[in-house]
Amino acid sequence: MKILIVGVGNVLRGDDGFGVAVAQTLSQNKNFSEDVDIFEAGIAGIAFVQELMNGYDALIIADAVERNSAPGTIFVFEPEIPDDDPTSAEFHRSLADAHYTEPSKVFVLARALKVLPPQVFVIGCQPLGYDELGAELSEPVKRAVPLAVKRIESLVTELDQLAEAA
Repeated sequence: MKILIVGVGNVLRGDDGFGVAVAQTLSQNKNFSEDVDIFEAGIAGIAFVQELMNGYDALIIADAVERNSAPGTIFVFEPEIPDDDPTSAEFHRSLADAHYTEPSKVFVLARALKVLPPQVFVIGCQPLGYDELGAELSEPVKRAVPLAVKRIESLVTELDQLAEAA
């Protein structure tokens, strides 16, 4: 099973850099097989879609997500990805700023290009704040990074075991 793990977010905007911090930690740990790639997308949506063109069976995204919960809370979910018509004017307007990594835009574009993996998961973290330019991760979000790393490692193991059983 070929898996892509992507960290998204803006490291210059406090807790919005959560996904990148997770990707950096995973890259340092090197706990995965050669079938697992780690990609720091930051805010580069087009680069993210280009990476998906390498062909993957599963995608795991680490990102800050607003869920009105306690800062540092980790969420694991499979996002709903709309079936937008890639020929519609609405679709093209929605991608006007596709260089910015908003996962929903990446999903739509990747699906239109037929490079979206069949399994997509988001490992999200409730931010404390992301309005202060140049801020570092808040303490609750810093503490959440190793928890997200462990959850991703477990998810990769689960996906590998399911693929072997199939």
